[in-house]
Amino acid sequence: MKNKLRFLLWGAVLPALINSACSCSTESALQKILNISAESPVFISCKAVSAREIVFQFSLPVTVSSLIFDPPQEVGEIKDGEAVMVTLQDPPPGGERILADILVEDKDGNTLNVLVPFRSRNENFPSFIITEVRTEYSKPRVEFVELKMLSAGNLGALRMFIAASGLDAPFFEFLPIAVNAGEYVVVHLRTMDPSVVNETGGDPGANAYTKENEAQPAAWDFWIPDSKKRLSKKAGAVFFTDQDDRIIDAVIFSESTVGSMWQDEKMAQAAELLREAGAWTATDGGVPGPADAVLSRNTTVTRSICRDETIADRNSAADWYIAATSGSSPGKPNNTKRYIPAE
Repeated sequence: MKNKLRFLLWGAVLPALINSACSCSTESALQKILNISAESPVFISCKAVSAREIVFQFSLPVTVSSLIFDPPQEVGEIKDGEAVMVTLQDPPPGGERILADILVEDKDGNTLNVLVPFRSRNENFPSFIITEVRTEYSKPRVEFVELKMLSAGNLGALRMFIAASGLDAPFFEFLPIAVNAGEYVVVHLRTMDPSVVNETGGDPGANAYTKENEAQPAAWDFWIPDSKKRLSKKAGAVFFTDQDDRIIDAVIFSESTVGSMWQDEKMAQAAELLREAGAWTATDGGVPGPADAVLSRNTTVTRSICRDETIADRNSAADWYIAATSGSSPGKPNNTKRYIPAE
């Protein structure tokens, strides 16, 4: 019946369209007469808004025809609309990487199939601070960023940003890992030893310590693939965010502390972002510039940039110092001996 009706409609409409002097296209005129739309729904975003709820945002109201998750998740309820709300039967591990295959249809029969990765909601982020940064490389020692956990929690979906790598996407994102207060987490920014593994299996001692990997048995170690330069003591900013883009902690460093403006656009953008979030303090209350950064001029591969772990976080260069020669200590409490430049 539907096909017959459509045939009759076409038979009635086409002569009128052919003889019409309207500047509109045949397709748009036909859509108007048949009261249908050729505008397909557009996928906008996907986000886990709670431990069990995921929202798929579309440009038009849609109905879900099928939904498959990888790894598999049992769906409890689906509410259709522009914002499709999916409630899972059981919450997956916080911060788990999940792939959704969703097929939707609008009121006019237009369909859209989307494959979209997302992270499950992590509602148990630990409190932590950045404690040490090595910006220099000398084989086999590589650059790293170290964190100290101030409370227990789950690192899943924690995001790490490095200004030099851009702010559009995280430089590194953690998988679900349960950590305890007092533990250290080290992100090694190169992989020189192909035998190392990211310690995601619940054992911080999965990598036996060597001079090449510097992996401490009680610290959680992660490696960035390949051997590219990611940090430089010339200037840099490192910060971490949760799933709502809230900045948890940050550090800015510069080889020169002269001037109030950054020459590098990425550094300027990072400094503005950290000021807005209250994650780094400038002496004049404005956007942090080189004069507000940790002075990194004297850092070397064995003299890392270290936080004073004995004082409260003030979100400023006053919290930091350069460790004495051979004082670098990834995965362990910071060496309290400071480098003192020769007169």
